[in-house]
This record gives sequence, C-alpha cells and structure tokens, in this order.
Amino acid sequence: MNLRIQQHHIIHKMAAREPSRYLAKALPRAFAPSARPQAFIGRRNASDEAPTRRLSDELETSSSLTSKVSDSAAESFDPVSRASARRSQLPRSRYQFRSPKYDRGPLHPHQPPAPSDPSSRLFVPGPFSLPRTEQTYNATVASDIMTLCYVHTPPGFKPPVKAPRLREWDDSSPYHKNRPLRGPRGGDVLRLLRKPIRFNNIPKIERITVHSYVKQAAQENSSWIHVAGIAIQAISNVRVETFKSKSAVATWSIAPGRDTVAVKAELQGETMHHFLGKLIDVVLPRMKDWQGIKGSSGDSSGNITFGLEPEHVALFPEIEVNYDMYPPKMIPGCHITLHTTAKADKDARLLLSAMGVPFYGKIVQ
Repeated sequence: MNLRIQQHHIIHKMAAREPSRYLAKALPRAFAPSARPQAFIGRRNASDEAPTRRLSDELETSSSLTSKVSDSAAESFDPVSRASARRSQLPRSRYQFRSPKYDRGPLHPHQPPAPSDPSSRLFVPGPFSLPRTEQTYNATVASDIMTLCYVHTPPGFKPPVKAPRLREWDDSSPYHKNRPLRGPRGGDVLRLLRKPIRFNNIPKIERITVHSYVKQAAQENSSWIHVAGIAIQAISNVRVETFKSKSAVATWSIAPGRDTVAVKAELQGETMHHFLGKLIDVVLPRMKDWQGIKGSSGDSSGNITFGLEPEHVALFPEIEVNYDMYPPKMIPGCHITLHTTAKADKDARLLLSAMGVPFYGKIVQ
C-alpha cells in the first residue's frame, strides 16, 4: 500500500515538471481525460417538469377592431363639450425643441433636424401635385437618355490609364522644389469629369435660377426694382431676393453698395417643374422670330443660361391675367439658368432638347 502511494507521488512530480502536452501521457489511465463528456446521471431540473410553451398561446385570439362599442359609450363621447367644460388648459410639454438658426457643424451638440422633418426651418410641405414635365421625364426622357448614352463595356474591361490632369514643374529652377502642381493649359480651373451615364446618374434638372438686373433702379427711382421683384415673384411663385450693386458703372450712375439693382428667385422641386412647364408650353411657342437657345451657351459644367426680353416676360400667364397691375415700361427682362446634374454641356443640351427647349447654331461640345 505504501509502495503504491509512493508511485503516485513520483508520477505527480514528473507531470508537474513536464509541459502540459505530456501531462495526459504521464497520468495513469484512471486519471486520463475522457474524449467524450460524461453525462451526470441522476440530476433533475425544475424546468424538465414545466409544461412546454407555444407561441400560439401568447397571441390574441381576436382583434381589438372586432370588439363592439356600446351605443351608450359612443353617444357619451363628446370631446368638444369636454374641452369647453375644462376650467383650465392642459399644461404643455416643458421640452420645446427649436431648430437652430445656423448649422455650426457636425460636432455641435445642437443639431438641426432633417429638411423632411416638420420642425426643421427648411421644411417645405408637399408635393401636392404631379407636374407634366416631371411625369414626362420619369416616363420617357430618363429611359431615352440612358439608351442614347449607353456605352457597352464587356466583362473584364479595364479603361486605359489617362495622363495626370495637373502638370509638374520642369525643375529648371531650384525654386520649383516642393511647389504644388500646375493647373491645365489655358486656365487654372479643372473641368468636371464626365462619367459614363448609368441608371443611377441620368442627367436631370436640379434647380432653376431667375435673375433680373434693373439699371433704371439706380438712375431714376426704386419703383423699377419694386415692379421687377413683383413680376419675377409672380411668374416663379417664389419669394425673391434683392441685391445691391457690387461694382461701379459710371455710365449708369451706379456706385458699389449704394443702390438695389437686382432680384433673384431660386426654384426647386414642384415649383421648378411648374415654371418649366409654363416656359416650354406657353411662353416659348408664342415668342416671334425666336430661334431658340444658342448652341454655344453653357458654363462647361452642365448649366445652360438664356435671356428673355421684357415683351417675352409679359407672355407668362401670371402677367397677362393682371397686365394692368404692371406698368408696361417697367416690366423687366430676365436671365434664366437651368442647373442640371450633367457634368458636360452636351448632356445638358440633350436633356433640355428632350424636354422641349430648342437650340440653334453651332453646337459646342
């Protein structure tokens, strides 16, 4: 017996000195770990005898909408009389959220809500109608432009590597070291990169700007700028902004910052589509000897600008129905800029041509 105990002590000392991976070999068979976990026999849990739960037991057997309301309860329900009988008004919530007037960045604790939130300062209700121009674009123009501008690229196609757009210095002078790259030839502004037109970047009209410059407001009196603001506001259905002169024009007696000489209206969304529909369907067809927009117009970034004379502005329905309200000599002309999501003028002209805006002359790509 003592000999067996001594053998066990020797085995345990050897196992403690050897690494752990030899521990299982050093132990006798009685102490070796089993490959399969042994189940405890005789253990009983209280949950074994509990009844099984079914999900159907937790569901209601009938809907709350099917329950009938008694006639007496329906007749006694009168919220108007209850509110009039109340002696004091109900207390309002102590927390009144106010949207910040200025956006001070993403790290500021007081963040403005999304423009779609009614509590936002930028919230605009609507749309309340579906303009014809928007229907035409979604149903016809968008798919036609994607088909016309489609460029097939087979699987595995890799576009060729283009040269860098910014030029490097020739190192002819030691002062060229660590200088930033030079701009392109002919100008310092890089043009927008035109990406292949896919289903997710089809060009569309983003907004419209209506601008009118009235030089008579500085030469004579302020009634010219008042009439111009009312006329632009009537045809655009948008509150106009006024601007003062920034530069001096001696011929027109204009000094910088002294006189208000211009008004501007920014149109977006539903109002923009209504204005574009009136312009294409009513005003442009009635303009005599008007060939269209010049083919070279554009800012090389997808924005097209054209002008209307005072007699053309008078053709808008809002001006004609109240023509006596505007002095004929004070009806202003205006410049209309169509801002599109296209990156090149040729895509913008293709979009506007499909919408019904004519172009003439040499087309500049």
